[in-house]
Amino acid sequence: MSMGAMKESDRAAAVRVDAAAGEEHALRAYGAHGSRGADVLRIGLPRAGGAAADDAGQDGAAALPREYLGPGRVTAAEGGAIAVELPGGQPVAVEMALALPYEPAVGDTLLVIGREERYYAIGVLHGAGRTVLSLQGDVAVHARDGELSLSGDKGVAIRGPELDVQAGKIRMVADAVVQRFTSMVQRVSALLSVQASESHTIVEKTAFTKAKNATILTEETVTVNGKQILLG
Repeated sequence: MSMGAMKESDRAAAVRVDAAAGEEHALRAYGAHGSRGADVLRIGLPRAGGAAADDAGQDGAAALPREYLGPGRVTAAEGGAIAVELPGGQPVAVEMALALPYEPAVGDTLLVIGREERYYAIGVLHGAGRTVLSLQGDVAVHARDGELSLSGDKGVAIRGPELDVQAGKIRMVADAVVQRFTSMVQRVSALLSVQASESHTIVEKTAFTKAKNATILTEETVTVNGKQILLG
């Protein structure tokens, strides 16, 4: 081997040593300003030491970062198994590690943290899945010295074998109301007042009205039509 080739090899080795030393110096400097030194998590980048070169397959596919913190797009969510795609295109399996039981949907963007091929979803950056709260026993929600508000962009549904509403005053405002009951009983101790532009009442069988006094008042026509009309 020629002397010129030996010098070129020595020069390349020196460059690699200087690069490694510079990276180590940068990590120590970062740790001196409030981080944990060599244990600092480098967001979205593989660990020092040539992880990309060591982990890359023979086909040249991008290697998984050994330490990662960043977004991941959900590509599969079936039976509790969640797979996400990292920005480099690498698919990884993640475990949900949220405070609330969120069920991600395909296309969601999760905040993913991982180390040594174990990845966890610790946040939802953009989601269209479901959050289901299932608690054992009786559950009471109370807004102390405040107002409790429930709202939904697509609606609010309440389901249960019984519904008990107790309030000093009830106000209902809606464009349309549809009520369906097997049987319905209303008891009004004071005045029952109904104001409408038009009123239609259809009873399939018998209609019975009882009152101490009754008055029918119209400005124009009153029509009574039936096979038999009994008065008195």
